[in-house]
Amino acid sequence: MSSISPANGEEREAAHGGMMPLEAAIAIALDSVAPIGAVETVNLAEALGRFCAKAVVAPAAMPFFDNSAMDGFALRLADLAGGDRLPISATAAAGSAPSELAPGTAARIFTGAPLPAGADAIAMSEHCTETGETVRFDRAPKPGANIRLAGSDQPLGARLLAPGQRIGARHIGLLAANGIENVSVARRPRVGVFSTGDELAKGTRGPGAIHDANRPMLLALARAAGAEASDLGILPDDLAATTRAFEGLADRFDLVLTSGAVSVGGRDHVRPALIAAGGRLDGWRVAIKPGKPVAFGRIGASAITGLPGNPFASFVGFHLFVAPQIARLAGGTAPKFAATPARAGFEWHRKPDRAEVFPVHLAGHDDSGTPVLERLGNSASATLFPLAEADGLALIPATTERVSHGDTLFWQPFCDGGSA
Repeated sequence: MSSISPANGEEREAAHGGMMPLEAAIAIALDSVAPIGAVETVNLAEALGRFCAKAVVAPAAMPFFDNSAMDGFALRLADLAGGDRLPISATAAAGSAPSELAPGTAARIFTGAPLPAGADAIAMSEHCTETGETVRFDRAPKPGANIRLAGSDQPLGARLLAPGQRIGARHIGLLAANGIENVSVARRPRVGVFSTGDELAKGTRGPGAIHDANRPMLLALARAAGAEASDLGILPDDLAATTRAFEGLADRFDLVLTSGAVSVGGRDHVRPALIAAGGRLDGWRVAIKPGKPVAFGRIGASAITGLPGNPFASFVGFHLFVAPQIARLAGGTAPKFAATPARAGFEWHRKPDRAEVFPVHLAGHDDSGTPVLERLGNSASATLFPLAEADGLALIPATTERVSHGDTLFWQPFCDGGSA
């Protein structure tokens, strides 16, 4: 049994033929963007998926007051010294004003209700027998039992959100519980998305044409990652038209994505068009499978990331390079791709030349609770079909030649990625 880690430093030595190692390509992708810096204030209802711009601290300790953790009876334990019964003098419900417990009595109390002053324990209803206006304590509670003390959950000034943290539903609930209605967030990164290719149908599919999968997919991925994504249409296989499209960006976007036409074919015009439009190319060709023809550049204020045309390769490229770029633009820190350990539930022999990403199905867990993964598909970069059954993506380094049952893998579950 061995460990197949994507962080293996030997990967840097595996790239050849002018291809960048994966880690170097990710670094170039991140270096091509910088935090936007623009901040806006939004209502909590609009904060889901946004990146926090300023730290949010608790304006008060919580709970705000001593209260009951369950339904039962509040009492002074000293009042049980002479027996196991007490008269019921009051009822405290959630939302009621704080009260004071009359000496020698018990108060009927419901979950969340303020603890009557003077009470030092709450007996659960299940441990009491109520008869008329008297309660018998079948089991005496311990001091402090079933009382949620003021400030026991959260101290005054506790940090609720950190700058750069992406806001989830759990954060919205926490802020709402603290009475916070608005939050400062980074402006959404503006992302423009092109597809390229004369073969892409612009309506009814004709002979020799295919439907455009990449643009709808990349738009959805970008929006799920927290960006404001704009559909820029389909670029023809024409150098002049592609150049004009780049010239017309006019600094409208923080990041522009293209898919296709970044290789070396006679109709691959993205790279020369970028240069002709006055942009620059910062890196090209990555030692990754699928998706070797990936390009990074810039034109004006817009970073350019050119992804491969094959749909699965484009999907992989987004997760490896674009999702981190969007997070950085918004002031966040993207988690490392495929950092979750798992076990291989398959055998695989491959050519050790490039790092490889492939879809996986969660087949179960081993005795230690570690996920066991099955490989899906056959490493084809043009089909999205294996993703229909996939639970995530796994990554192995360029130097790996064989994967055996039980080997440690590293993967990116879709439920953690947020933008699958």
